[in-house]
Amino acid sequence: MRNDMLAGLAALIALSACSPASAPGNDVANDAADIQSAEAAGDAARSREPAADEPRNYVAEANTAAFPPVEPPAPGTPGGLPDDRTPVSEAPFTETSAQGAANVVQTYFAMIEGGKYGDAWRLWSDGGKASGMTRDAFAASFAKYAEYHAQIGAPGAIEGAAGSLYVEVPVVVYGRLKSGAEVHMNGPVTLRRVNDVDGSTAEQRKWHIASTALKPRPN
Repeated sequence: MRNDMLAGLAALIALSACSPASAPGNDVANDAADIQSAEAAGDAARSREPAADEPRNYVAEANTAAFPPVEPPAPGTPGGLPDDRTPVSEAPFTETSAQGAANVVQTYFAMIEGGKYGDAWRLWSDGGKASGMTRDAFAASFAKYAEYHAQIGAPGAIEGAAGSLYVEVPVVVYGRLKSGAEVHMNGPVTLRRVNDVDGSTAEQRKWHIASTALKPRPN
């Protein structure tokens, strides 16, 4: 009887020693498996396509770790803003002033950098149509960028023509393509609004982008 009990006890000990839970280093293996599983889940979440109503920020999706940040040219140098040392003013202004037009430009490029392409597109005249692209094509035109930034200069004087008012705002765009190539552009952005005439709507009396040399286009 005693021999049978000892034999049973020895069998239990042998079975316990072979159990994965008590195998040397098994906790490390389990942790590694858990980490790999979590990383795989994270990769899947990051690589998923956005929902139909979810804005997609093409610039934020780019991996820029391999490249240094792009710096804009200094004012007064080729490709830079005019060297008048007059940036967009932070003082109070009316929406219909030249400074109001410059604020629209500043908002426009901030929206692009933030991936709010639809909102930026609607700042063009004619409900976005003056951009020459549909909203989706406008958004897709930024898919090639890894970085996209802008500097906004002081607006020029307001000029009138044929019942409309116009103002130009100097802009410098700088960034990097996903290929690694740097991007440097500069030029005026022209804004237009309808003069305060009978029959004009509140929307028509707001500044909208009419044209620009920096207008994004599909590849």
